[in-house]
Amino acid sequence: MKDHSYSDAQHLAERVRDTMFATDKAAHALGMEISAVSPGHASVTMTVREDMLNGFGICQGGLIATLADMAFAYACNSYNEMTVASGFEVDLLGPARAGEQLTASARVVSQGARMGIYDIDVTNPSGERIAVFRGRSYRLKGKQVVAI
Repeated sequence: MKDHSYSDAQHLAERVRDTMFATDKAAHALGMEISAVSPGHASVTMTVREDMLNGFGICQGGLIATLADMAFAYACNSYNEMTVASGFEVDLLGPARAGEQLTASARVVSQGARMGIYDIDVTNPSGERIAVFRGRSYRLKGKQVVAI
């Protein structure tokens, strides 16, 4: 027998992703793609372009943090309760170079009625972790991303 609660939650997470992405100007401007979403999880990719490099020829750290923040946003909104960041920490562990496709993979650590914690790993094409990000989220009471 099929688990309808999982398939319904997965379908809702996909609807939220599609709704958010349609008007996500930052994601579009930076060439980001939402490669996967499920309740409490999201993966976002971004290819490092020449205009993303700093004076040392590596990707500006703030753009790596933005990629992680994007995965965080899609993961914590995947439950269809409008959620915003209340803070985050990021540690940059290695460089990203022009032409590399980076992947930010977010997962829920803890989600309460209003506050949540999510961990995001950013990896390069070799699977090496180049950043770790921990986000704290805050749900806006009674606000949905998509009407159900």
